[in-house]
Amino acid sequence: MAVQQGGSVPEPGYPFSAIVGQDQLRLSLILCAVHPGIGGVLVRGEKGTAKSTVVRALATLLPAVEDEDGSRPAKLVELPVGATEDRVVGSIDLEKVLRDGERAFQPGLLAAAHRGVLYVDEVNLLHDHLVDVLLDAAAMGRVHVERDGVSHSHPAQFVLVGTMNPEEGELRPQLLDRFGLAVDVTASRDVDVRMNVVRRRMNYERDPDAFAAQFRDDDIAVAEQILAARKILDDVELSDKELRRIAALCASFDVDGMRADLVLARTASAHAAWRGASEVAEEDVRVAAELALPHRRRRDPFDEPGIDDKQLDDAMRDAAEQAEQQPDPDPDPTPDGDGGAPVPDSAEGTERSESSPSSPDTETSEPRTPEPQPSGAGKNKQAGTPGAQFKARLLEVPGVGEGAPGRRSRSRSTHGRSVRPTVERGKGLHLIGTLFAAAEQQVVRGRTSGRLKLEPADLRGAIKEGREGNLIVFVVDASGSMAARDRLSAVTGAVLSLLRDAYQRRDKVAVITVRGKEAETVLPPTSSVDVAVTRLRNMKTGGRSPLAQGFLKARDLVLRERVRDPLRRALLVALTDGRATGGTDPVGRARIAAGRIASDKIASVVVDCESGMVRLGLAADFAARLGGGYVALEDLSAEQVTAVVRAAA
Repeated sequence: MAVQQGGSVPEPGYPFSAIVGQDQLRLSLILCAVHPGIGGVLVRGEKGTAKSTVVRALATLLPAVEDEDGSRPAKLVELPVGATEDRVVGSIDLEKVLRDGERAFQPGLLAAAHRGVLYVDEVNLLHDHLVDVLLDAAAMGRVHVERDGVSHSHPAQFVLVGTMNPEEGELRPQLLDRFGLAVDVTASRDVDVRMNVVRRRMNYERDPDAFAAQFRDDDIAVAEQILAARKILDDVELSDKELRRIAALCASFDVDGMRADLVLARTASAHAAWRGASEVAEEDVRVAAELALPHRRRRDPFDEPGIDDKQLDDAMRDAAEQAEQQPDPDPDPTPDGDGGAPVPDSAEGTERSESSPSSPDTETSEPRTPEPQPSGAGKNKQAGTPGAQFKARLLEVPGVGEGAPGRRSRSRSTHGRSVRPTVERGKGLHLIGTLFAAAEQQVVRGRTSGRLKLEPADLRGAIKEGREGNLIVFVVDASGSMAARDRLSAVTGAVLSLLRDAYQRRDKVAVITVRGKEAETVLPPTSSVDVAVTRLRNMKTGGRSPLAQGFLKARDLVLRERVRDPLRRALLVALTDGRATGGTDPVGRARIAAGRIASDKIASVVVDCESGMVRLGLAADFAARLGGGYVALEDLSAEQVTAVVRAAA
């Protein structure tokens, strides 16, 4: 259910009450302000929809923070996408260690956000392990640090808000589940609404102070209502009847785990407090379900999140019948209850996304398999229903890169396994390397006994080895020869399997199809693998196979991306039977194009789709000329072949 609005006002200080539309978004932020234990809000929306504006405006409505220094306004702490784990959770205070010889802890951004708002723009681009850290802190209300010989714990109760543009890539389903609430924001198509947004924007630019003054009373009223709701939250009653309704709703939508039930209970309690009610009612549960369940419906990486009104109405009707039933005679004597402070539990405090049973990154996950159907061999036919999908074997780029974090190829990065020290700064601390560097200077520094004499010049950074995400360029032969004998059904199933693998390994993908008179880039490089799946399912088939054009178009695409993102290495994956047709000497021209790709050092893998009694072996020939890997279509499954395909450097 999308929030309709329009316009973007990025400046801080814009009044919360002046933002047009966004009713669900504003309500979800307010409920999290009333009860931070809900677990934060994920705001999904296209660019230019004022996602950042409404989040920044929320901070001015939060109650003042009382600490040892007196009263201060609640803070809005913004977490940059490139932040390190040390900056987020805190780390050892090296300056104090080297200067005073004392072990000390330097708090990070989570401590600064305590009792305020922690805002992560483009949260889908944040490293997955950092997202886990944020969501754990939001659920537990505390940060525990055990690192570099330091043991530290501090409170971190904040309203966590993440914004993202789905076109730039989705969060994995298990990370979606860790956000308490989620709202989709789209620009309004109503002319009056858009006029109102533009008018207010122009008035704000003309005189920000005067504009803010117009809405000051409204903002004060909202702030007072939030404070009043916080005061009565612990006294809001969640009856067994409404708790049964919540449990029935979650069961009917088949959500994983118990987190959804807890979030619904807390959100419904917060909404009742926001209304000034003393107990949770059906309307509170309905609102909570609209905000907390849609993003939890996404059980598969390529499922669309969301619940339509009819689905929710039917589920609420069924839940009402369940709510009228008598509870079991031996209920749990210690439920989370009325929406008070969050209680650490296994559903929120200790679970990690990497160990989630439903995680698409785990080795045992198996995607749902649609039944293959004939696709036909005629010209301009639809690709048809994809064939069986499977867990694809790992195709990786050779060597060691320095690209964006992911799970495909080896890389030097700021996270992962420490392999050796370096004199470069800003790469984290290599403790052993630092001690060795200092030890070599102890005689020169006149030390004969006592503590090791350390100086800033002794500091050594850590070169770490992890995994990176790559640009995977699919060249899919959709010609008539591929469509024969329903071969393309198996090929599209294989491509979907590879796309799923790319999704899990945090790659960017591009898709080029080869058919008819030319090759077509049906999807430019993107992190949104979902879009690639949609384009592939709508792919046309039939006609000739201008394979040379497909290779050249892929080469041009990779070279352009090297200029745009030089650290992200590319892997060309060509799915073809090698039977190039059309024009003069189509096979010879395809061989020349393959040689150009090899000369540009573009890693590649050819998936041989040729089948039948008579085989020409052209796909293997192209693989050799590309200087890359070769694998038969039937051997692409990780269950059949476990060896890693390494293209030549």
